[in-house]
Amino acid sequence: MVRVVIASARRKTARARAMVKEGKGRVFVNGVPIEVLEPELVRLKILEPVLMAGEEIIGKVDIYAEAEGGGIMSQASALRTSIARALVEWSNSDALVDLYRKYDRHLLVEDPRQAEPKKPGGRSARSKRQKSYR
Repeated sequence: MVRVVIASARRKTARARAMVKEGKGRVFVNGVPIEVLEPELVRLKILEPVLMAGEEIIGKVDIYAEAEGGGIMSQASALRTSIARALVEWSNSDALVDLYRKYDRHLLVEDPRQAEPKKPGGRSARSKRQKSYR
């Protein structure tokens, strides 16, 4: 029986899911190997939890992650959170949880902030057209 762990995360309007199962240490994002993902900054952001987990965990698993919605950096942030959560659930390691928490709390905890919707009478969420009575 193959063991599979699925975790999800959100960032702004981006949604991400990561699936971890037994394998050879490969990472795929939206069906593409992580090595060919561009730009490099996004690739490095997504790989943070993978590199921190270490070869003893990553060498035994394959990671399949997908993201939708939002922008490219929001997707990257949601992907890194979902991958970190899946690796923690896979390994059942308190040391890994402590390592992620010390490095960056957002590896395990979502940031719930979203853009405020625009209201009528102005150009953005808070600005309004000015009135003059003179």
